[in-house]
Amino acid sequence: MTADVLPLDGITVVDFTQVFMGPSCTQLLGDFGADVIKIERPGTGDSSRNSYPDRDGQDNPIFQSINRNKRGLSIDTKSEDGRDVLRRIIAGADVVVSNFRAGVMERMGFGYEELRAENPRLVWASGTGFGTTGPYSSLGGQDVVNQAYSGVMWRRSGTEDPLSIYPTTLCDYTTGMHLFQGILLALQAREKTGEGQKVEVTMYDSMLHMQMQEACMQLNRGYEVNWGRMPLSAVFATTDGAVCMVGGFTTDPLTHISRALEFDEDLTDRPEYATFDDQMTNRVRLHEELAARVATNTTAHWTARLEAEGVLNAPVRTLAETLDDEQTAANGMILEAEHPVAGRFRMLDAPVHLRGTPARVRRVAPRLGEHNVEVLRDNGFDDDTIARLQELGVLR
Repeated sequence: MTADVLPLDGITVVDFTQVFMGPSCTQLLGDFGADVIKIERPGTGDSSRNSYPDRDGQDNPIFQSINRNKRGLSIDTKSEDGRDVLRRIIAGADVVVSNFRAGVMERMGFGYEELRAENPRLVWASGTGFGTTGPYSSLGGQDVVNQAYSGVMWRRSGTEDPLSIYPTTLCDYTTGMHLFQGILLALQAREKTGEGQKVEVTMYDSMLHMQMQEACMQLNRGYEVNWGRMPLSAVFATTDGAVCMVGGFTTDPLTHISRALEFDEDLTDRPEYATFDDQMTNRVRLHEELAARVATNTTAHWTARLEAEGVLNAPVRTLAETLDDEQTAANGMILEAEHPVAGRFRMLDAPVHLRGTPARVRRVAPRLGEHNVEVLRDNGFDDDTIARLQELGVLR
């Protein structure tokens, strides 16, 4: 195989998604060769075009980061003409993806049953907050809301720690990746059956599934497992930053930590720290002693000491530091592209590395409505019809 061949060459995706969960999924489909046609509202487009003030306006880095390798179609889906255009495009497509609230696609006339009648091979994929049934099905499926509903927000390293919002879009990204997997599975099944199917994922389910170990323990033992509350795992401030330490996966980890942190004694010799249960019972006191010692020297000093003792650890870094790290470069995670509005800019590459058919940037994120004419011509619309749709304001 060569880079000229991509795994999803020949797959057409009609993409109704917006914000982050859905676009992160469809960008990966595009990275690996799918022809992704991004459907946007005339004038405003995807909400992420306007969610963060930026000098490049609707072509800001937030939008650019999750919408490359897509063609943009700005069309009025409230008009019958607009819906007719989309039905014609979908009739020849392989995948339709949306992340609206439950029932929105059906009200637009793009529900699974309606589209399947015209295109039995269609994979109809939907990502919602909570699903299509149940007491929460009508609620908005926003990331932070699902952090709270799913139990993730409640689980923190210590009961003394305040409840807080996880600052990265954990729910959106996880659900987007599950949506991506579901689409690939449905396409693979179609190779065997000749038929498409409905794919549904929810933020709620994705966040529950992320907690599969903890949930199984809770369901079967009535006990809460909290990996952040282990007695020898914590983040401690140094003289110039912080170090994260994971005291586990070795025999007698506190012995190794005692040597690494230059204590005069093996802390496991103390009755209050002799066993794991003792360390759990006296966790707060133990952490106070470890924190006091770590606070006496630099991050580099302690990471070297801990590494020498075989204790898992890492410096706590900013995103800027991580982006500038040699490992990030070695993994090829930053790519550059040229955009007609934003100019030369950098963004993250796909995290899935295929040696024979790697992801490739074939086009940068579209300007609003950039490919209106091109997409319609590719789907058999003549220039007179396209001109009429433009005059009616269906295409803008």
